[in-house]
Parts: sequence; C-alpha cells; structure tokens
Amino acid sequence: MKFETADLIEDLIDRTKGVLNKVEGFKLLSNEELNWKTNEERWSILENIQHLNLYADFYVPEMRKQILKAKEDANNGTFKSGWLGNYFANSMLPKEQLNTMKTFKEMNPLGSELDKGTLIKFTNYQKEILDLLNKARKVNLSKVKTGVTISNWIKLKLGDTFRVVIYHHQRHMVQSDKVRINYKKYQKELRLEETSKN
Repeated sequence: MKFETADLIEDLIDRTKGVLNKVEGFKLLSNEELNWKTNEERWSILENIQHLNLYADFYVPEMRKQILKAKEDANNGTFKSGWLGNYFANSMLPKEQLNTMKTFKEMNPLGSELDKGTLIKFTNYQKEILDLLNKARKVNLSKVKTGVTISNWIKLKLGDTFRVVIYHHQRHMVQSDKVRINYKKYQKELRLEETSKN
C-alpha cells in the first residue's frame, strides 16, 4: 500500500488529535464511571487506556530513538507499507463490529487500580506522538525501522509503526465509548428499578 508521506503524516496527526479530544472528554467522567465495566472479564475505560499506556511505554521511546538517529532524507515523498506492517495496521483499525484480539499478559491491565493519572499519562504520550510525527517529516518513513513488542527479530517501517500505534489508540477509544454507553444504560436501568419499587 502506498501513501504520499505528507498526506499520511497529516492523517495520523488528525487521528491523534481526535484521540486526544476523546480522552479530554473522559477526564470529565467520575471515577466510578471510569472504573465501571460490564463484567469482571471486560475492561473499564481506564483499563483500556492503561493497556495503551503499556504499549506506549515501549513504542514512544523506540520511535523517538530511531527518528533521532536517522539521517535527514529529502527523498521521502512516498511511503510504501510493508506487507506485515500493513497487515498489523489494518487489523488495528476500528470497525463496525470489533473483532476480539488476544492480549499479551504483560499488556493486560485487568484488575489494576487506576485513577485519572492514567488519562494524564496517556495525554502526555499523545502530545509526544504529535511531536514525533512532525519530526518524522524530515526522515524516510520506509527506511527508518523500529522494533516491536512481540519479537526481537521483527522490525517495522516507521510509517507502519505509527499506523499500528495510532490505529490501536483509535480502536480502544471505540471500546471505551462502548463502556461509557453501557454505563449510561446501566444507570438508567437502576433508576427505573428504583422508580418501580416506590
């Protein structure tokens, strides 16, 4: 899959700004709502965000390191996605019906004690990603490679790493929104139950 580099970066900046706006909205919710979940096996809004923080702990420093050590490259007009990177990126994109994906144990925040500090940390990571996207305009998104969390042997093109990370963020914004909607339904049912008792 081919992209004009400038267009891809602008698209990823727009997506990241959308994620930031969504998280700013989550900051207005109560701790009860942020920690609520439909059942013990599902993630709350904060667990969704903490899952992303756990990945960002690896990917943000890794992308920064590779961008800073890369040579400036004016010949970066087109980015050609690698087959594996494109597969990973497309599998992360939010869809109408989200497919469930297995999470590695160390990236699973289930049962963590979390507060709004989780949202602040994530917001700071988003600001760092925006900075990295701007820095990435001066390097070749195809030539610069990054490591990945799943294997020491696999490297992805920087353009694909950005896509995977940012699409993954969007995916979990959709999941978090579903939790928020289910919480509202739950509260409504509770009120109806209370009304019927009186």
